[in-house]
Amino acid sequence: MTRGTVRAWYLVHKWTSIVCTAFLLMLCVTGLPLIFHDEINRLSGGDVAAGMTGQGSSGAGPGLLPLDAMLARALAARPGEVPLFMAFDNDRPLMTITTGPRPDAPVAEMTMQIYNRATGELAEIASEEGVMHFLLQLHTDMFLGLPGMLFLGAMGGVFVASIVSGVVLYAPFMRKLDFGTLRTSRSRRLKWLDTHNLLGIVALAWMLVVGLTGVINALATPIMQLWQADELAEMTRAYAGRPALPVSRYGSLDRAMAEARRARPGSNPQFIAFPGGSFSSRHHYAVFLQGDTPLTERLLTPALIDAETGRLTDVRPLPWYGQALLLSQPLHFGDYGALPLKILWAVLDLFTILILGSGLYLWLGKRRAPLPARVREVESGGEWVPAE
Repeated sequence: MTRGTVRAWYLVHKWTSIVCTAFLLMLCVTGLPLIFHDEINRLSGGDVAAGMTGQGSSGAGPGLLPLDAMLARALAARPGEVPLFMAFDNDRPLMTITTGPRPDAPVAEMTMQIYNRATGELAEIASEEGVMHFLLQLHTDMFLGLPGMLFLGAMGGVFVASIVSGVVLYAPFMRKLDFGTLRTSRSRRLKWLDTHNLLGIVALAWMLVVGLTGVINALATPIMQLWQADELAEMTRAYAGRPALPVSRYGSLDRAMAEARRARPGSNPQFIAFPGGSFSSRHHYAVFLQGDTPLTERLLTPALIDAETGRLTDVRPLPWYGQALLLSQPLHFGDYGALPLKILWAVLDLFTILILGSGLYLWLGKRRAPLPARVREVESGGEWVPAE
């Protein structure tokens, strides 16, 4: 590369890093305990399913109470509210029933009740409080809702630009050095510069994956709004212009579930969205089905069942942008693997914190030198070269 090209990439790397470092440090620090949220919940006694075995609540076999009976119990516990979601567990008999004052109620007004479908007993009313919930909200949107999500998504995009520019600069920087060289006998600044570059290359693929999936996750709300305006509207075109179906005319959930299973044999229901919410139309139960393999269980196929008649209206996989969102979510937190993968994710998260911290240290403690001198530093392997 010419000196002018190095100069341009240096400026890109410098300013993209400066812009996103503080927010990326916050995301890495809050993301570290979130990687182990299941394990932390079990240790703190917050997991009501700890030690529970038996068939999953999504099944249709003997020993499980009807869905209609479970819904009736949840509504009886919350008089005046309407059903919003019903979610299932494929490994344990627990199910979550979410209710609210109206079909389009915001998250803040929702109540989640966890039931044991084998016994019909209420296991817990999920609380939106505690340290883990606080960290999740801070990590997701900084308590600013959609604007916060989009802002953090933009910071993720800037982070990716910083990574790419750093990789471009790595080649001329390492031209006179062996890979992995740490000049520990030289100045403290050179030691941290070598550490910053080495960790950046080691964690390169992981940082790109987490950065890009973070951007996609930040776009979850716009992605679902696009699906609702595009695919969902097409699937329910015959119902356009009809008034919303009142709750009093909702039909049998068990019949709707049976209809969805017939449409997609071999699939397991993950959750049901009731009429009026953002995941369904004003007239349908939307039964979201997942596959039975390690890959397809991450992908959901909505089956729309007429909530009054119980007949299938349409079933089709989510479009590519919806599938990209579903695949990015487990990748971001390492949720598609067991504990060893989570440990790897945590180690790479710590590497990223060191990369960001060392980059901040190098910027704050850099010598006052003109830009041409800093470009020659890259070209000479990290040492300041006097101007000619």
